[in-house]
Amino acid sequence: MVWRQLTRGLRGLLQRRAADQDAADEVADYLEQAAAAHRARGLSPAEAVRAARLEVGNVTGVREQMREAGWESVIDACVADLRYAVRRLRAAPGFTAVAVLTLALAIGATTAIFSAVNPILFEPLPYPHAGRILVIDDYGSGGAPMDVTFGTYRELAQRTRSFDTLAVLKPWQPTITGTAEPERLSGQQVSAGYFRALGIQPAIGRDFDQAEDRPGGAKTVIVSDALFRRRLGADSAVIGRTVTFDGTLCTVIGVMPRGFENVLGPSAEVWTLLQYDPSLPSFDGREWGHHLRLVARLRASVSVDAARRELATIAHAPAAGFARPPWASLSNGLQLTRLQDRVTQGVRAALLSVLSAVLLLLCIACGNVTNLLLARGAEREGEFAIRAALGAARPRLMRQLLTESLVLALGAGIGGVAVAAFGVRGLVALAPADLPRVGAIGLDTPAYLFAFAVTTLIGLAVGLVPALHASRGDLQAGLQQASRRSAGHHRTRRTLVVLEVSLALVLLVGAGLLVHSLARVLALPAGFDPSQVLTMQVQVAGPRFNADSATHRYYAQALEAARQVPGVIDAAFTSQLPLSGEMLDAYGSALETSGGDAQHGDPAIRYAVTGDYFPALRIPLRHGRILDRRDVAGASRAAVISESYARRAFGGADPLGRRLHFGSDTSWLTIVGVVGDVKQSSLFAGTEDALYIAAPQWVWADHARWLVVRGQGAVAALVPALKRAIWSIDKDQPIVRVGTMRAWVAESTAVRRFTMIVFEAFALVALVLAATGIYGILAGGVTERRREIGVRAALGASRTEILSLVVRQGMGLTGFGMLIGLVAAGLASRALVSLLFGVSSLDPLTYMGMTALLGGVALVACGVPAWRAAQIDPAQTLRTE
Repeated sequence: MVWRQLTRGLRGLLQRRAADQDAADEVADYLEQAAAAHRARGLSPAEAVRAARLEVGNVTGVREQMREAGWESVIDACVADLRYAVRRLRAAPGFTAVAVLTLALAIGATTAIFSAVNPILFEPLPYPHAGRILVIDDYGSGGAPMDVTFGTYRELAQRTRSFDTLAVLKPWQPTITGTAEPERLSGQQVSAGYFRALGIQPAIGRDFDQAEDRPGGAKTVIVSDALFRRRLGADSAVIGRTVTFDGTLCTVIGVMPRGFENVLGPSAEVWTLLQYDPSLPSFDGREWGHHLRLVARLRASVSVDAARRELATIAHAPAAGFARPPWASLSNGLQLTRLQDRVTQGVRAALLSVLSAVLLLLCIACGNVTNLLLARGAEREGEFAIRAALGAARPRLMRQLLTESLVLALGAGIGGVAVAAFGVRGLVALAPADLPRVGAIGLDTPAYLFAFAVTTLIGLAVGLVPALHASRGDLQAGLQQASRRSAGHHRTRRTLVVLEVSLALVLLVGAGLLVHSLARVLALPAGFDPSQVLTMQVQVAGPRFNADSATHRYYAQALEAARQVPGVIDAAFTSQLPLSGEMLDAYGSALETSGGDAQHGDPAIRYAVTGDYFPALRIPLRHGRILDRRDVAGASRAAVISESYARRAFGGADPLGRRLHFGSDTSWLTIVGVVGDVKQSSLFAGTEDALYIAAPQWVWADHARWLVVRGQGAVAALVPALKRAIWSIDKDQPIVRVGTMRAWVAESTAVRRFTMIVFEAFALVALVLAATGIYGILAGGVTERRREIGVRAALGASRTEILSLVVRQGMGLTGFGMLIGLVAAGLASRALVSLLFGVSSLDPLTYMGMTALLGGVALVACGVPAWRAAQIDPAQTLRTE
């Protein structure tokens, strides 16, 4: 039975004439059988045929009923509605173009934002059972999380039972050399279990071996698929061969899968083993520096809360055989965070705010198009009345209007996908450098499904209100007025305009708060003068730099060469650069007590600098002296500390002449000066303690240093000459990350700047849509009230009074919408608190400014229809009546 209905329906759809002939044959066959039955009861042939026809009734109606009884009739009706909708929309090209363009922009913007937010916040990380990958941090005395020491990692690896694998890692920037030109790479030094913690194995070759992860172990590397193809010829025979990294021969043991995402180091292309000493020989070694990130894979049978409790127990219960120095005592506990939360914590608030903003914009666009459909529906009331009089049921009218809105939405959806493609490119271009998973942003299957779902919902949403109005209207009155415009729908249209204005004000206030906040951030004193300062990172590698004396000699010669470049005022080297985004090198400090012992304190950021560093960045001297050319290797070891360090460690006492230990260096440093505080990690972060020591007097020589140059004129023009000067010392050493200090300052605010730009764009579009909505309802009102306005003018109303009448109507709607919008903005702006700096979420200046802006634009939108109303000729109007 089902098969017969299916085949019959398909025949009706694909072979319409044959299906009609079948229906006619069935009716004719039934008539013959009915006539035969009547003849058998004694009727004459003519009377039998007549009786059969009376029994069947209208033959054409029976055929129609037969067609409507099948499932294909529903498709026929939908196709008919679709054709009619297309014809109606083609008949109004202006209306169709405006509606489709409005919705396309909204759908495209929403899809583009979803394409960025979904892979970063909502999709799990691209690892097996990604929810079980966690990050473990130590706690500083101030309550802020910080990287762990290798000693902490070794203790946890042996004492915990909650994890399958633990691993630590740190950045690595090796230089690969060989037949091609040397290339500085981004990589990571990791413990042997790193890839097992992520749940990923090399596609070619093998993983690291725990037995190799020790001092003196085999030098092995695993490379990314991109590096494998770019530098190693994509030849699988490279496994087992040696490649030179930093002048050391390393054996390639594996190649990671194509598409592997390393969220803990997105730019990393090569991995090697840490090879720290697991015996932890003393507190003076690198094993006790807070510079390692610790990741762990949770056992399937253990909950996160259980693991957190176990870590708390271990932290507060030191065990014999696991020594802890004061700066890694774990007395403040350990923090356990899901890897996805850690990766996204810096951008989560910004992305959710942007997503909320684009959804508001989508609502405004829907309101605008709904208003257009209502206005068009008012013009078509006569048509609906005639169709109803001819037998069209109210559900059929509603279905027809919903079909039209769905066709509009479909066209907008197609255009929206094109807009989204451009939008995604723009988002990637605007994205801050630390935005995670940028490579995953794109129009993929979830994005297309999202666009389809949004398109369908919009089609139903914008068509539902006009359809309900059409079905509830007085069709008899519509038939009487025929083609005359109706004054109905005004309440709904005004409500929509009020909502558009209120939502637009929410977006404007959000954008205003972000602009105000960014201005406050950029006005913050960074502690140095970034103008006219050029920076570049100079790195050395290779066996000949194994001796610290060779490294110091190279940098001294490179610095002297840089100082000779015309246009250079001051030049200096530093081990790390403020606001550069690199992992800050922090160590515990210990002050000398009156008895000559060491009293351990909190960590401070370590800068190994040359003498001109402070003049080059214009860091002010507060007390004592700065480091200079007298602070060389072999001389009395000197240190300069920041103001915040001096306040915390010495209170109001004079720190000059006091001595301290720093990091693993057990020899005393004498404080010779105090300089102003410098923003280290970001402009809006709190002040961090800093200690400066002359580079030749530090316990080891940094192989990567920043050249800081203060120059004259356009400092970017000094780049070629500076590179030539440095390469004149050694042409094989790479120079990377060239930029101005102003660029680093701007980069530190990239997330806030990104959010602000997107909010500004959405707010501008919302402002235009709100103004369009106000203009549309007033323009329609003027047209519908043309006779009334003409009569008013005829009775003596001046043009000023007519202008005031229309403007009052529009500004009344605007004022009501702004009142609602102010309340909504006050509530919604709480979501922006984490992105604001120095500005309250209820900042009155911002609220007043955005309200005035919206009011001014609304006044302009009211002015055009009001001017048209004032130009109405009363005599001509009355004659037409």
